[in-house]
This record gives sequence, structure tokens and C-alpha cells, in this order.
Amino acid sequence: MAKITKDTTIGEVLELCPNAETILQGFGMHCVHCPMSQMETLAEAGAVHDADIDLMVKKLTEDMKK
Repeated sequence: MAKITKDTTIGEVLELCPNAETILQGFGMHCVHCPMSQMETLAEAGAVHDADIDLMVKKLTEDMKK
């Protein structure tokens, strides 16, 4: 099973996690389908949006396990 970390790209997260778009938007990331965001890691995007990266990874991981 794949694992989501702070170094996982947004593109990878969208493939791994069914509700990734909704979860990421909850952290202020509204342009998850932008071509540049696909190559950005969660840590990079989170820094730009001043998001709690650890909480984001936790929520994405929990959703992926459903």
C-alpha cells in the first residue's frame, strides 16, 4: 500500500486518495488541478498556504485507508 508523506506530490495524492481534492481545499488549496501544483509536494504547497502539514497528511492517510 502506498504511503502519503509531506514529500508526496499533489498529483500523487489525487491518485491515491478518493477525497483528496476536498481535503486539500479545506486547507486553502483551491487550485489542485493546476499543472504546476501536480508537481508540488504537500510540504511545498502547505508552506505557501500556511497549512498544518502533519494534520493534512493525517487526514489524507485516514481517507486513503477507507
